[in-house]
Order: sequence, then C-alpha cells, then structure tokens
Amino acid sequence: MVLWNLFQTFFIMGFVSFGGGYAMIPIIEAAVTKYGWMSTEQFTDMIAIAGMSPGPIAANSAILIGYTTAGLSGAIVSAVAILLPSLFLVITAASFFIKLHHNPVVERMFYGLKPIVTSLIIFAALKFALANNLITFQVSFRYISTVIIFGLSLFALLKLQWNPVYVIILSGLVGITLYS
Repeated sequence: MVLWNLFQTFFIMGFVSFGGGYAMIPIIEAAVTKYGWMSTEQFTDMIAIAGMSPGPIAANSAILIGYTTAGLSGAIVSAVAILLPSLFLVITAASFFIKLHHNPVVERMFYGLKPIVTSLIIFAALKFALANNLITFQVSFRYISTVIIFGLSLFALLKLQWNPVYVIILSGLVGITLYS
C-alpha cells in the first residue's frame, strides 16, 4: 500500500507540477504531511539535502522520501513515478512545440504561467525559512549571522556572478566555522 501511495503521489505530481523542482516543494510537502511520511523538520532537512545533491531537486526529494518511507524499493518507485510523466510530456510537447511555439495563444499561456512559478518558488523558500526558524524577530548571533550569510551569498551570486557551487561550498564552510 505504501509503495502504491508513493507511486500514485509522485506520478500525479510529475504530471501537474509546473515550474521545476523548487516550485514543487509545497506540493511535495502537502503529500508528505497528508500521508505522515515524515515530520516537518525531517522534510526541511531532506529538502536541504536534495537541494545540495546533484540532479533535479524534485527527483532527489522523491527518492529521499521514498527511501525514508519504504527503503530501496520506495526510492525506486518514487523516482520512476516522478520521472515518467516528465519523460512522456517532454516527448509529446517537443513534437507539438515545433509547430505551435509561435502561436499567440501558446505564447500568452506561457507568459501567464511565469508569475505563478515565481510565486511558488518564493512560497517554498519562505516555508523553508519559517520551518527552520530562519525568519524570526529575535536579535541573536544566529539570526544576524544567517542574514549576513544570506546577504553576502546573494551579493556574490548577483553582483560578483560567482558560480553557485562556490557560494554553496563557502556558505557551508562559514556555517561549520560559525556554528561549531
């Protein structure tokens, strides 16, 4: 039953979720909560691991949730379930996109979807920050240092145009240094 729930959940997510893995995080969290597969703290830790791991965060998340819930078979079922719809949709869309990409209705539809994708990503980031007590109004060393790391990371990415890998590694090293 658990394997079927994992398959069904991630298969449906793969079909209906637009905007990439980060936009899917709230949808994945809703399923995790619905089935009680992990606590909110475990989920946010898992998202952090999935985000730092190579590969798409949605697939990484599905694999980690499947593994946590039902071991290796759960990981395999979840991975296949979330990847199958994308494979099917990409092959189907590619065959039609060549013919329709200049269609005004298609262009307007994609233009209309851009804001919701952005809002889903921001929503996921805020939920993650709130769940990990990163957004608080208590002035403490941890709060101030978190804001500084965030600000410097954003500056390095936007202004200095550093490779995100370097920013992640440096932020991790700063975290080890500050919070040990």
